[in-house]
Amino acid sequence: MPEHAIDAIVEIFSWAGFGLGALFAGIALVMYLLDGTWVPTRAVLEDTEHGHVARWFDEDGNVNEASLTREQEHEIGRKDMADVFYRRGARNRMRLTQRSPAVRAVALLAVGLLTVGALSLIASLVLLFVRG
Repeated sequence: MPEHAIDAIVEIFSWAGFGLGALFAGIALVMYLLDGTWVPTRAVLEDTEHGHVARWFDEDGNVNEASLTREQEHEIGRKDMADVFYRRGARNRMRLTQRSPAVRAVALLAVGLLTVGALSLIASLVLLFVRG
């Protein structure tokens, strides 16, 4: 493969890595800000005619209730109580993790793309000095 083709490929990977990495980092930041604040609490788990539900008290002393998804039921098992996170300012919203898995996935994609950009930039500099 000609030298200029390798240089072009490395250049494309560096620009694409940095550009797309910055774009996805911005998207992850917006997703993080829109996700809101999730507060830890202890929930009581009960069986009802509509399935398993979690009930908990929020900061204001209000009782909240949310039906468990199959994934949440599988993760919690047959416990009577569980540590959950509820969204501050919203009623009846809870999840088992404080941080959103979607935000984490987009942030990891951004880090991966920025790494590709950095490695391509390093490869470009190495090729520049090896040939020079």
